[in-house]
Amino acid sequence: MIKILRTTSEDSDFIQLVKLLDADLAVRDGEDHGFYDQFNKIDTLKHTVVLFENDIAVGCGAFKQIEAETVEIKRMYTLPKMRGKGLATIILNDLEKWAASNGFKKSVLETGKKQPEAIRLYEKNGYVVTPNYPPYQGIENSVCFEKKLVR
Repeated sequence: MIKILRTTSEDSDFIQLVKLLDADLAVRDGEDHGFYDQFNKIDTLKHTVVLFENDIAVGCGAFKQIEAETVEIKRMYTLPKMRGKGLATIILNDLEKWAASNGFKKSVLETGKKQPEAIRLYEKNGYVVTPNYPPYQGIENSVCFEKKLVR
């Protein structure tokens, strides 16, 4: 049974999943990890979700406001053994619905070229590549996306 919990970055399950995400990204990003890490702090995230399967936290994501009508999707992660089941899409769709219900009209995000499964996820869910937005302008490993949100 799948359940989504809307919470904040103070949620212990969210914190544990983000630690696993950061460990994975440290390996993928290598020496670039420090640059990205500075933009991925979770202490102020007020809109986070944790996905549970059979009462076990298996995935997470978040959004934060970056402009009046725009949110940025952050901290998307699914446990490796749970990938390929569509759980990341469930998380992403819930974040988009939550943002739209709060009046936001656009969602943006950044992911790395060393994360091809993330790129496929966002493309599959209607995100289109855009020029890199600050602070990712000129960063070769970054790919930025955007999507219009629908209520």
